Amino acid sequence: MTHQALIMLAAGIGIPLLAALNARLGANIGSPAAAALILFIVAFAATAVTMVLSGGTGALADLPDQPRHLFLAGLLVAFYVLSITWVAPTFGVGNAVFFVLLGQLISAAAIDHFGLFGAQVASLSPMRAAGIVVMAAGVALTQFAARG
Repeated sequence: MTHQALIMLAAGIGIPLLAALNARLGANIGSPAAAALILFIVAFAATAVTMVLSGGTGALADLPDQPRHLFLAGLLVAFYVLSITWVAPTFGVGNAVFFVLLGQLISAAAIDHFGLFGAQVASLSPMRAAGIVVMAAGVALTQFAARG
């Protein structure tokens, strides 16, 4: 397994942990929005330290020249964190993450198929579509098994 795969595996492990931890914080303090704000403050600090330590501060000068639509990613991460923080306490972390994974499979397939946003093109062949269906079915089975 490559180091890139290991990094993404760790990121995948982190998503349900993020959901459970932030949902609990939001429930404990009575405000999912406040919990999300705290998450972003901690994330901002960690990202800023990483940028400084990796020597990436010069890249900030190139920001004004970037297409504005690329900044929508910040709204998407805010939507994810706010939605998972609000939904997970009552819907369940497993159920919430199931639908997040389903959405990721659909979105990733479309981005790859059309090469959106400069992504490497990977056509949605029948075999690849079948693989996505099998992955979605596997995730669904884990949720049905948890209820039974």
